[in-house]
Amino acid sequence: MLRRGRKIKKADAELDITSFMNLMIVLVPVLLMMMVFSKITVLELKLPALLSNAPASELENKQLELIVNNQQISVYYPAGYLLQTIEAKQTQHDLEQLQQILKQLKQTLLSKGADKKDIVLMLDDTVPYQTIVHLMDTTRSYQDVIGVDLVDAELFPEISFADAPTLAAEIPATNNNGANR
Repeated sequence: MLRRGRKIKKADAELDITSFMNLMIVLVPVLLMMMVFSKITVLELKLPALLSNAPASELENKQLELIVNNQQISVYYPAGYLLQTIEAKQTQHDLEQLQQILKQLKQTLLSKGADKKDIVLMLDDTVPYQTIVHLMDTTRSYQDVIGVDLVDAELFPEISFADAPTLAAEIPATNNNGANR
């Protein structure tokens, strides 16, 4: 007897991607949450001008300087005339007090008709980078409430850098015998 084989038709296999889709639904948000979002900000700096060709008022031509080291911040306006010194507290500079001084100076200049925008940060070599960034933010603008809105009010946005002057060590005067006077 010969057996006749029946041809059994195999059903087409269906592609079941349900589990893969479930994995993607969970994996995509997790990967998005793990991404690092960074914001790069570029600040334009101006070099101090040697000669100013633009006509401006006498107050605007005078230089505003901040001499910064790890112990203190000294505010000079005009250059060479000390307005105030802010001592650092536990290796942290009091940037709020600095901002208050700069706001008062800006208001004084505006009341005299001078719209000064430039400042020179004279930095000691030991001042940390993060402190420099905070100083730049503090001197550029401050938060102010106008009406019901919180806005950034301008202080001195045109920032220049220079090296802080080094203080000459005091050498005691000696007479011919080498003894101190």
